[in-house]
Amino acid sequence: MTTATAIGQPLDRVDGRSKVTGSARYSAETPVPGTAYACLVGSRVASGRVTAIDTSTALAEDGVLAVLTHRNLPRIAEQPPLVPSLAGTAAPGQTFFPMQDDVIHYAGQHIAIVVADTWERARYAASVLRVQYEETRPVITLDQGRDRAYVPDRIFGGWLPGRIRRGDVEAGLAEADVRVEATYTYAANHHNPLEASGTTAAWDGDELVLHDSTQGVNATQITVARLLGIPLAKIRVVTHHVGGSFGSKAMIHDHAALAALAAREVGRPVRLVLTREQMFTSVGHREEQEQIIALGATRDGRLTAIRHHKLSPTSHFDDWAEPSIGVSSEIYACPNFDGVYRIFRANTMTPTFMRAPGEASGMLALECAMDELAQELGMDPVELRLRNHADVSPSSGLPWSSSGLRECYERGAARFGWDGRDPRPGVRRAGHWLIGTGMASAGYPVAPPAGPQRARARVYADGTAVVQAATPDFGTGVTTVMTQVAADALGLRVDRCRFENGDTDLPTIAAAVGSAGAGMISAAVHSAGTALRDQLVRRAVADAGSPLHGADPLHVVVRDGVMTAGTASESYADLLQRNFQPDAEALGVWTPPGGDTGFAMMTFGAQFAEVAVDPELGLVRVRRMTGAFAPGRVLNPKTARSQLMGGMLWGLGQALLEANHMHPRTGQWANASLGEYLVAVNADAPDIDVELVEVDDGVVNPLGVKGVGEIGQVGAAAAIANAVHHATGRRVRRFPITVEDLL
Repeated sequence: MTTATAIGQPLDRVDGRSKVTGSARYSAETPVPGTAYACLVGSRVASGRVTAIDTSTALAEDGVLAVLTHRNLPRIAEQPPLVPSLAGTAAPGQTFFPMQDDVIHYAGQHIAIVVADTWERARYAASVLRVQYEETRPVITLDQGRDRAYVPDRIFGGWLPGRIRRGDVEAGLAEADVRVEATYTYAANHHNPLEASGTTAAWDGDELVLHDSTQGVNATQITVARLLGIPLAKIRVVTHHVGGSFGSKAMIHDHAALAALAAREVGRPVRLVLTREQMFTSVGHREEQEQIIALGATRDGRLTAIRHHKLSPTSHFDDWAEPSIGVSSEIYACPNFDGVYRIFRANTMTPTFMRAPGEASGMLALECAMDELAQELGMDPVELRLRNHADVSPSSGLPWSSSGLRECYERGAARFGWDGRDPRPGVRRAGHWLIGTGMASAGYPVAPPAGPQRARARVYADGTAVVQAATPDFGTGVTTVMTQVAADALGLRVDRCRFENGDTDLPTIAAAVGSAGAGMISAAVHSAGTALRDQLVRRAVADAGSPLHGADPLHVVVRDGVMTAGTASESYADLLQRNFQPDAEALGVWTPPGGDTGFAMMTFGAQFAEVAVDPELGLVRVRRMTGAFAPGRVLNPKTARSQLMGGMLWGLGQALLEANHMHPRTGQWANASLGEYLVAVNADAPDIDVELVEVDDGVVNPLGVKGVGEIGQVGAAAAIANAVHHATGRRVRRFPITVEDLL
């Protein structure tokens, strides 16, 4: 056994110095000799076909090496199915690969690649391509698609059903004393990580190395192998640093394979980096949505029915809808539930994961409706939620592996100062500003990956150690946290351990999406570290030359690299040096729990917000936010709070800022740049208070880690929207809330 000293400590990021000094290398900065540069060209129309592409002018430009279009781009070997990257399989962003024919499905669809010896030359040559189209009328908006919508059998890459039902919703609504029904609409949202997506591809004979900005190097490896028809052993993917993702780099979009095809065509390495504008048309988005909520309740606030229906566009290729009704079916003890996804084929690329995919939008609708219900009942919003607390999963009847939701309500309300709140809207002022407060529940499902997760641990004869796993670090602090996990598993000081990651040559880990990263990676690292520790302990007690010879391995304690039993002790270093062994290693494998654990698994939280609204200008300023979350065991409170704070700020953007709309005739995004797409900045950020409610969970993984990456956003937007109503008396059901909505 070891004594845990590193886990739970607010350790500074081990990669912090390299990032702030600029020595950290991102995928588009990795030096590869002889690199050429590729620029993608997107369709200017949303529907139709390409009738002609004149490449002669572009090819005549200095430094241009190739122009690839549907006429000369090699055909892919296979189109893998759409499966979420957490599954450990190929994970294409959509079941469509560009430039295989002349058909145009959406604006921005890649129709050409220009490769040149410099980025500037490639981009200029791309600008002089002459493309002719035969244009047809696109289907873009909810109103255009409403009459052709259908209920799919499965959504979300086939992982989830298109309908969720229990009980009799119509009967539950009929027996209710109070009913609330409301329609909520959402503009489309786009990811905007600091680092745009990009890939550097280099061939050495028939072997390919990709430096790809991705959440999962193994997902990139498997997807590109399937697309190009080459063995996995011939592809290596390296990703040491990722400048943010938020879902845009979770699935593997076509630029990675296109970079490889271009590199093979020109016979030298090729770097392909999306422009900021192309980030809006090339890596998916959160789809435009309409959600209709109906709630029924008794006079004392007990829910009798929840109906949650969603309408959204998907692509021509895939039945994709983010799972907005999943948590709403589980968060409250309600006997009758009906949730339906209705989707329609539109001229758009397949939407994709975006932070808290489905839960952020679905809980915004449900929690605003719950606030309306509380007002109709004359009941405190926290009390209404406590009365409907789900002690077990409402769908399965299984107990939660851990909850902590009651504690989140109570501790969050206490920290925020909720008690004594005047429920009447529009009565509190600070100068000319109207002041309001609101709250909301938060929930995010715990989704273990499919298949075993692996890590390797190695201790050297000098007493230092390295632990390895393929996972990239895309800004969450995984390199830091896994160093802590490794140190405790091995019984070493943190400064004696190093975590190596971001390379498919290392043991396989699924893509760290859906808040699964901390749990699955820590489980594999813990498994590797404890396996190696046990190996060294067994070696020592069996070694006649060791002071520990003959000791019971179960009674050996390891601390700071020293194995001790009673008064006898020996260090790892002494054991290895005496046996002329430069190192020792072990592979750790964690197999996630299957569907027969006997428990339901979800992370819970509660969000609170205070806003100020200028009644004359319609301006909204969020003054403070409090979030209380129960994510199981917290490996590093500093990095966990950072993740939760980031999610809460994104909830602010979701409520008040982030929106994109397609032009109904052209199908082009109206504000496809950071100059026009609004995101929260420092000036928008309020005081944020994060409370961590640690709960024991012996089911989800060995360390009881449920994750914090998504839960911070869930409920934040609803708390703000409810606070806006409390300040003004106006219910806004269109998001984001704009100045015009409040004037």
